[in-house]
Formats: sequence, C-alpha cells, structure tokens
Amino acid sequence: MPDAVFPIDRLKKRSEFLACAQAPSTAKGAVVVQARPRGDAEPLVRAGFTATKRIGGAVERNRAKRRMREAARLLLPQFGRPGMDYVFIARGGVTTRPWDRLLDDVKTALIRLAADRESPEAPGPRPSSTDRTP
Repeated sequence: MPDAVFPIDRLKKRSEFLACAQAPSTAKGAVVVQARPRGDAEPLVRAGFTATKRIGGAVERNRAKRRMREAARLLLPQFGRPGMDYVFIARGGVTTRPWDRLLDDVKTALIRLAADRESPEAPGPRPSSTDRTP
C-alpha cells in the first residue's frame, strides 16, 4: 500500500482476535469495529476481519470480508492510529449496503473509537459474562 502513511498488517491468530474482543468497540450500521492498543513501540496498524455464519454461506461471508478489507485499506491510513489492532466484524446487510454508506459506517466507527481513546474518561475493557458480581 504505497499511499499508507504507516504500514498496515493483518491479524491472523485467534489469540489476537480474542485480545481485541476485550477492547472497546463501536457498532455502526453494517459493521462493528474493535480497537486495542498493543503497547509496543512499532508504528504498525494491524487489522483483522471476521464474519459469522449468520451473515450467510461461505460466498456471502467472503464477500463481506472483501468489502471490509477494502474499506479498511482506504480508511485506516487516515483514521486509524499507529500501534493499534483493529477487528472489523460484519453485521447483517454488509454485503448489500451501498458502498458509500459502508465507507461512512467504517469511518464513523474509527473516528468514534479514536475520540473515546483520547477522552480522559476512556472506558476500560468490557467485562466478560464471567466477571459479573452478584
């Protein structure tokens, strides 16, 4: 990606996806974006993409991930933060949503995550279902 200000790499291991699942997330339209700071000094942005079987068969899931990959390729250099891992999760309608609206969904989610991260009362990791206190 020659137009990227910083390099973008892919998340591939399950443990990386699970680490992002504990991080703050935002849902906008047809996509959910999770963002986690890695805590290392590398100015590398990493992104992962997932679509569950609720989206459809393999063809639909692959189409959803291709669309999210392209949206991330276009928008992460501008709205992503170096040193962060992002996971893009497809929601229903991601394959049929008009391209401009999908780009707007991803852009809005990235901006909201960056704003939440920069605010003084940034939320911590979400509690899991096993962390509930009676």
